[in-house]
Amino acid sequence: MSATTRELADRRTRYLPTIILILGAIYCLIPVAWVFIASTKAPNELFNSFTLQPGTGLLENLSELFSYRGGAYGLWALNSLLYAGVGALLSTVVSAAAGYALARYTFLGGRIFLIALLAGLLIPGITLAVPQYLLLSDLGLAGTQLSVLLPSILNPFGIYLCYIYARGAIPEELLESARIDGAGEWRIFSRIALPLMLPAMATVFLLQFVGIWNNFLLPYIMLSDTNTFPLTVGLYSLLSRGSGSPALYSLAIIGAAVAIIPLILLVLTLQRFWRLDLITGGVKG
Repeated sequence: MSATTRELADRRTRYLPTIILILGAIYCLIPVAWVFIASTKAPNELFNSFTLQPGTGLLENLSELFSYRGGAYGLWALNSLLYAGVGALLSTVVSAAAGYALARYTFLGGRIFLIALLAGLLIPGITLAVPQYLLLSDLGLAGTQLSVLLPSILNPFGIYLCYIYARGAIPEELLESARIDGAGEWRIFSRIALPLMLPAMATVFLLQFVGIWNNFLLPYIMLSDTNTFPLTVGLYSLLSRGSGSPALYSLAIIGAAVAIIPLILLVLTLQRFWRLDLITGGVKG
């Protein structure tokens, strides 16, 4: 093989992953772009033509969305923020504590717990919705906001991610030196371990927040009062009524578009933790 041929082959190999990533990004972003474009169209524009040109009904759609049934969309958004924000925060704290304990302590049953945790990663969350409903129904919590919050606190993937990160990011020598200086275990965990685990915790918080924010099946099974619905179930109920009133389709579309914005802002806010982790890794290297 000549040098020119080898150079062309290397160039194609170098650009192939980038091309695949660009195609994947386009595939994922086209539906999102369509939702944002469709949300600007009035009902007559939405159903009479299919173009990627923005419409003229954005402000009217927003006004009707937030005035629908006395501000039901705002209430659904607050419920989603409660479920996702509180659930992701508690899940992150539990995951960090459990992952750190598994990584840096030796205790009876720790190995069994780790194996059970790995087994839990293989179980799809959708299969647990009905058993969770039966359990919480026996406890008298079905239909309450706690029935959506409590199942979201324990996240096997989050615990495992924190476990892996704690093993690699927290040197045992650092912990031993802190113990020699007289620091207690809680002080070591809160002052030394948690700051080092911030990138992993940010990842767990983001993934759990997005998962709870987009979760449909669990709140759909657990909740019956529209005042406790999150955005997913609320928009589904709005869309189901659209079969008798086509104008509600426009509200459902712009409602979905508005629901995406907090996720975008969250990713832009938390990305600095990953950038900090990359810089730290480069310095260590």
